[in-house]
Amino acid sequence: MARKRAPISKKNRPAGKSLAVAKDSRRRKLTAAATELSIIVPTFNECENIPILVDRLRKALPDVAWEMIIVDDDSPDGTAEVARALGASDPRIRCLRRVGRRGLSGACLEGMLASNARYAAVMDADLQHDERLLLPMLAKLRADEADIVIGTRYAEGGAADTFSSKRKWISLLATRLANKVLGLKLSDPLSGFFMLRRAAVETFARKLSTQGFKILLDIVSTAGKSLRVAELPYQFRSRHRGASKLDTRIALDYAGLVLAKATSDLLSLRFIFFCLVGIVGIGVHFVALSIGVALIGLSFQWAQTLAIVVAIANNFALNNAITYRDQRLTGVNYLTGLLLFYVISSIGALSNMSVGNWLFGHEQTWWVAGLGGAAMSVVWNYVISSMMVWRSR
Repeated sequence: MARKRAPISKKNRPAGKSLAVAKDSRRRKLTAAATELSIIVPTFNECENIPILVDRLRKALPDVAWEMIIVDDDSPDGTAEVARALGASDPRIRCLRRVGRRGLSGACLEGMLASNARYAAVMDADLQHDERLLLPMLAKLRADEADIVIGTRYAEGGAADTFSSKRKWISLLATRLANKVLGLKLSDPLSGFFMLRRAAVETFARKLSTQGFKILLDIVSTAGKSLRVAELPYQFRSRHRGASKLDTRIALDYAGLVLAKATSDLLSLRFIFFCLVGIVGIGVHFVALSIGVALIGLSFQWAQTLAIVVAIANNFALNNAITYRDQRLTGVNYLTGLLLFYVISSIGALSNMSVGNWLFGHEQTWWVAGLGGAAMSVVWNYVISSMMVWRSR
């Protein structure tokens, strides 16, 4: 007859198991408590870095009721799956997977709005931000010394030694541009590492852009003097794994954001890019017209038709890649979108002529009439394209 196994007493329980139970109990108590801090981590192809970051956060915040909200832009490398696997064993790890939407600013904003914590921090997943700075940041907010605390690379005690001389020069130039144009006094307005009172985000969330990559600059410039700002220096690390997301489009986003904030958001970031693409389109139009007349030998009417077709196709491609890249069309949708854009642009051209002729007929000079017609065409193309071509799907 089989003997019954005696229950293992606490005294006889293996030390390793006791330690695991104790850790699990402590984790559950922290989770059960009201979450004080949400750490928003926007991701795209960061599956290798996420487990390391989670482990570092556990060590950096042992006595804080925190959660990590990973906002993933549908990474093809399985970042969302890795995040969910981590969340299965640690309920403090949450994942928001975004499909059909792109952009760091929008991801950060959605993460902060999905939180119920009193404070929210934003940091990158690439391990370049020093997680040990989170506690000093939190201490300043708890002590009511600031409403937002920024991790800075350029104040005394901070460093960005991993930057190339070219990237450091560009970063410092962009910092001076933002401070000069927007009237800010920050050592690192381009920082992607900061913590703030989450309620502040709720106040002006509708005024923030979901485009671009510099959410901090948007928050600080939108809030104006209503936010008390503090800065803490840190050492910017090298990227652990994966590739940097920095490219020319990010620089364009930044320039557009500064211009939008300089005009008090009278001009949206997307509209600015749409207009810039239109200016490029004018150049493409004249190049195509010149080729048609001088090289191919077409009559002016046929060369003009060719130039219009080429310019519209160029504008569509650039808008799809830059202006609406968070709603980028591919495959069959690209072709149907291009055809629809041709129709919209044709109607825009007719509105240009109608408004221009009307203004010219009311004793306006030719350049005023031309400018009025062009403005009407741009507004029409932008509004209708946003509604019908690159609508949210």
